[in-house]
Amino acid sequence: MRKRTTMAVLTAAAAAATAGLTAPAAQADGHGDTAITQVVVNGGKPVVIDATTATTFTVSVTATDDSGIQGLNYLDLEGPEGGFESPASRVRCTVVNETTSTCSASFTMDPRTDFVDNSPAGTWYVSTWADGEDGDFHSNAKAASFRVQRQSKLTVNASPEPVKKGKTITVTGNLTRADWRSHGYVGHKDQSVQLQFRKQGTDTYTTVKTVKTTTGGALKTTVTAATDGYWRWNYAGISTTAPAKAGGDLVDVQ
Repeated sequence: MRKRTTMAVLTAAAAAATAGLTAPAAQADGHGDTAITQVVVNGGKPVVIDATTATTFTVSVTATDDSGIQGLNYLDLEGPEGGFESPASRVRCTVVNETTSTCSASFTMDPRTDFVDNSPAGTWYVSTWADGEDGDFHSNAKAASFRVQRQSKLTVNASPEPVKKGKTITVTGNLTRADWRSHGYVGHKDQSVQLQFRKQGTDTYTTVKTVKTTTGGALKTTVTAATDGYWRWNYAGISTTAPAKAGGDLVDVQ
């Protein structure tokens, strides 16, 4: 994982103000009426990263000043264990009106080159500095937060197929998630996963029961066969791991 050791080179005034942002009680600083009014990361969705593929997403910062916005002094991302990401593209600003601009840049997180373990999963913060045309500014080391999550996968198998009505169906599966250390997928144990059923000819799944994963992310339970339909597992996810749904497995009940 990239780790922040120094800030990008700033003006003397900027450096002095940024130094004050290290204390949790003083994350924001500024002069005049410049304000950061909105920060959007990845369209408001968590950044989900698989075991091997680089993921690119956009961060947008909207700022206002009575004289207009000159631009951003910097735009960085800071995460767990000293994690740090700088823009993968030039920061570009679009004028919304005479007082407001939105500045955006793309960021890329690559599990093969940026991460050495799974510690980047969790809460990240957008650190940015907006300059007004009149010399006013506003900086915030925690202008917004977002989640970086490990991708998860679910499998399902319902058997026997076909089965007589009233007999027992065994539903198994496996929950795994990306491991940025090995660049593969590992079992995710002790997780609550919903077993869901959709009657053939309908569109809606209904939760039947909740089962916890065991060693290796294994899932297993039994249900009574009542009618033709699809069985699947549904995992809601946690702060460090993305949700997942298995594809439905059709069971013919005779």
